[in-house]
Amino acid sequence: MQRTDFSKMACSIARTLDVIGEPWSPLVLRDVWVGLTRFEQLQADLGISRKVLTERLNHLVDQGVLDRRPYDRRPRYEYVLTQKGAELVDLLMVMTSWGDKWLAGEAGPPVLYRHHACGEISGVDPRCTHCGEPMHANDVDLLPGPGAAV
Repeated sequence: MQRTDFSKMACSIARTLDVIGEPWSPLVLRDVWVGLTRFEQLQADLGISRKVLTERLNHLVDQGVLDRRPYDRRPRYEYVLTQKGAELVDLLMVMTSWGDKWLAGEAGPPVLYRHHACGEISGVDPRCTHCGEPMHANDVDLLPGPGAAV
C-alpha cells in the first residue's frame, strides 16, 4: 500500500505528519530522546522488526530529525537527535500531556518530568508549572511515575 505524501500540502500539521505520522516514528524518537541510541536497543525496546526499524531510522535521518554516527570500526551506528529532532520531541511532550490527562487511568502517568531550571516535578506544558520558565525537551529529566511499568 502506497503511503500518501503529505510533504507538499500547505499545512504544517500535514507536513509534520509526513515526518512522524507513521506510528513507529514517534516511538523511535522517544527512545532516542531517553538514551536508547543503538539499533539493537531500539529494536529490543520497541519489539519492532529489523526491516521496519531500518526503514523508520532511514526516514528520520533523511528528514534531518536524527543523525547517524558510527560508534564502532565495524559499520555500526548510533542515532542522536538533531536540533530539528529535539524540537520535534517538544511536540511529543505535548502529546504525552494529553495522553497523561485522558488515557493514563487510575495508575497515573508512566513518566514524570523534572524541569532543569527549578528542579521541580512538573506537568508537561510549554511552560513549567512551578517556575513559569519555558520547558522543552532538553530542559527536563525523566523520572519513573506512579504508573510506570514495574
